[in-house]
Amino acid sequence: MKLASGMMGAWRYATAALLIGGWAMPATAADLGGDCCADLEERVAELEATTARKGNRKVSLTISGWVNENVLWFDDGSESNTYVGTNPVEQSRFRFVGEAKITPDWSAGYVLEIGVWGGNSTAWNQDNPDGSPSNNTLLVRKSSWYLKSSTYGKLTVGQDSTATYHLLDDADTTMTRNFYDAEGAPDYARPFFLRDKSGGTIGSGAGLKWSDVLRGFTNSTPGDSGRRNIVRYDTPTFAGFSIATTWGEDDMWDMALVYKNKFNDFDFNARVGYGASGDGVGSACHGSTSSPDNAIDCEWWGVAAFVQHTPTGLYAYAGYGDQNDGSKNAAVNAALVDKDSRTWFIQGGIENKWFALGKTNLFGEYRRDEAGSNVGISGTTGAPTLVTDGANVDFWAVGAAQSIEAAQATLYLVYQHVDGDVTLAGASTATDIHALQQVIGGMKINF
Repeated sequence: MKLASGMMGAWRYATAALLIGGWAMPATAADLGGDCCADLEERVAELEATTARKGNRKVSLTISGWVNENVLWFDDGSESNTYVGTNPVEQSRFRFVGEAKITPDWSAGYVLEIGVWGGNSTAWNQDNPDGSPSNNTLLVRKSSWYLKSSTYGKLTVGQDSTATYHLLDDADTTMTRNFYDAEGAPDYARPFFLRDKSGGTIGSGAGLKWSDVLRGFTNSTPGDSGRRNIVRYDTPTFAGFSIATTWGEDDMWDMALVYKNKFNDFDFNARVGYGASGDGVGSACHGSTSSPDNAIDCEWWGVAAFVQHTPTGLYAYAGYGDQNDGSKNAAVNAALVDKDSRTWFIQGGIENKWFALGKTNLFGEYRRDEAGSNVGISGTTGAPTLVTDGANVDFWAVGAAQSIEAAQATLYLVYQHVDGDVTLAGASTATDIHALQQVIGGMKINF
């Protein structure tokens, strides 16, 4: 018995020596300094302080995001060029999401999402190939906390999505949502200057951009709202239906009804929403956000629907958005010749997994915008200045996407054609806009 006891003691001492040696060897290799075994606790503390941790003991931490960079070629009839930069539809970003269980039904958490611009494609044009000075910058997209219950729903407070944020976009459940959703068509065209049929600029000075003739205070898409400082409530889902409501900023509120379900071989996703705002800074429905035009009356609503036949992958996706602009300032309100802006679009395609690589998507889309007036504020006088009476813009596009499942990536290629006409302030006739042609190719890779 004494021999057995002695043997067990020897094993314990040997095991302890091996464990200490295992810690000491990497510590020495890392050149942390000092006697590796003299102050093991200090070394462990230093290691923990310099290592990324997955939350704490109560709140988990998940880091995710994606990189979405593209190459864009354009031809406006007078100039053509090719630029490289961050995709404007689904900007590169990284996200921190934390969550902790309070009870089996309740949890609390937070979202911190940071957007990344390499070449800022929302600011490049014929004279600005990298989107400076806002290239190579970071953007706080979301910063909010939430309380969530499967029984009572979810409450969110902070900078986050309003109920009608991406109202038209989020009906799309195919890969086109990554690069050519409801806001995709104007996103690629907005920063470029207009050209008339003879190749000249349209408007005074350097001329107008597509963003000056298109309306919609979020990515030139009437019916869609944006990310704001809000209080949001989402109901639980009942029979495929859920409701979202938000309030925030300065007198802004909206709500949306969402329906998602499957019937036999068909997937359905539809939503309808309405919003209103008296805040011209957070929801600049027209012109400048400066006084006196920052006191506005703005309303918007939209509806979008998606249906897909799952065995074949054939799908149809369509939407309609409307925005009505008004102002509490009589002079500004009177200057609005056309207070209504409308957009509608239809996309059709097929998405299915024909190759082991992942799903393939082939699609075509047509979008029509009937834009209302654009009112700006002139100089230091604060006087309202009518920029355009209105415009009609047509987009059509064809494209393809390929999923690479092993890399959580989507390759995409789109050809887009944009033309139309614009009526300048006080003009008796409309000016035809020379077509802008664009080819966009890139990849979105998730992490």
